[in-house]
Amino acid sequence: MKYRVVFRERSNRDGEGADDPATFLDTQLDDETVLDAVLVRRLEPDAQHSSDSMEEDDDFLSLTSEVWDYDVAEGKDQQFKDALLNSGVVMEFEPLESNDELGVS
Repeated sequence: MKYRVVFRERSNRDGEGADDPATFLDTQLDDETVLDAVLVRRLEPDAQHSSDSMEEDDDFLSLTSEVWDYDVAEGKDQQFKDALLNSGVVMEFEPLESNDELGVS
């Protein structure tokens, strides 16, 4: 089963990721749960100005999000969902329908 996962991420003053939210799942999952993980997009923090850096009083706006697609091994869905709920950095997640499930080739 494939899932789309939105992680909360903190950014530094240059708008670059200050942490790697997807790694929070690594400690909660065994090596056989996730078959593949792909970064779909990373949103820029709201505090970015035309100077491409955050101002001193913009630190509270340093939160942004990353969207990942995960391919989860058969029978490991509940373990994966539990890890998402316990991570503290997942904002939302949803299962993705594959072409096979839709009957499309």
